[in-house]
Amino acid sequence: MSDVLVVIDHADGEVKKPTYELLTIARRLGEPSAVFFGSPDKADAVAEKAKAYGAAKVYVVDDAQIKGFLVAPKAEALQQLAEKVRSSGVLAAILLPSTFEYKEVAGRLAIKLDSGLITDAVDVQAGSDGGAVTTQSVFAGSYTAQARVTHGTPIITVKPNSAAPEQAEGAATVEAFAATVSDAAKGAQVVATQPRQSTGRPELTEAAIVVSGGRGTGGNFDPIEGFADSLGAAVGASRAAVDSGWMPHAFQVGQTGKTVSPQLYVANGISGAIQHRAGMQTSKTIVAVNKDPEAPIFELVDFGVVGDLHTVLPAATEQITARKG
Repeated sequence: MSDVLVVIDHADGEVKKPTYELLTIARRLGEPSAVFFGSPDKADAVAEKAKAYGAAKVYVVDDAQIKGFLVAPKAEALQQLAEKVRSSGVLAAILLPSTFEYKEVAGRLAIKLDSGLITDAVDVQAGSDGGAVTTQSVFAGSYTAQARVTHGTPIITVKPNSAAPEQAEGAATVEAFAATVSDAAKGAQVVATQPRQSTGRPELTEAAIVVSGGRGTGGNFDPIEGFADSLGAAVGASRAAVDSGWMPHAFQVGQTGKTVSPQLYVANGISGAIQHRAGMQTSKTIVAVNKDPEAPIFELVDFGVVGDLHTVLPAATEQITARKG
């Protein structure tokens, strides 16, 4: 069976949900093996989590060599690991999460392996010959395109919420991999980091439910945040809300912000300009609340509510809270 390498997305050993989605997708293409960049003393705990989603092996790359540098060392380590796997069998694909960091890693890796690259896939399936066929949302979400790599090993970054994680027991044999990182790869060093203050809500790009607010909030995001908390959702914002200084840019959903693809997206007081649509229209179910019945957002939604979000959302929050109780 062909091998598929899956890069584990984690925060200090805490595996993130997109990893389980990637392992589920990888099983469509071959036998998944996970790649863990981190401390070896956390490898067994990570392997146990990867095991539940079908990982046959967990390659551990000690982050002592790559910590404190930008993406180049990871790209070199993945190149060497891919060449090792290819030397003993068939490497069907390399799957990475579609984060800013790993998309750059994927680009560097594609050059090093002389292979084709596909970014921001929203689905990956096995083609008639078993090769990976991806689906992407392109041209600001106006079209859906299917593509496949025709040269080398397919390197694919996949957006969060592109697949429902499905458990399948794997061996998850832990194997240390010693990469040789060149001095050239260490040319850019991280001198300081500061963790973002936690809100207690899910990460915007990974959340299954996103509740966003726009110009219609008038700067008052309390109804948005209250409704989001009742659903266990992430909070987003339109460009208009961010440009007005009501929310930080980290919350912006759209072409110049973050792209999300949750199971449920609720747009409140957002007109639905193409800039915003580009960041959310691959959501599985879309709901809009807007006072203007002619708002363009209603052309896109599955369910629409014509009304004032400051009235609708508190009432909806009250109902949800009561039913949960």
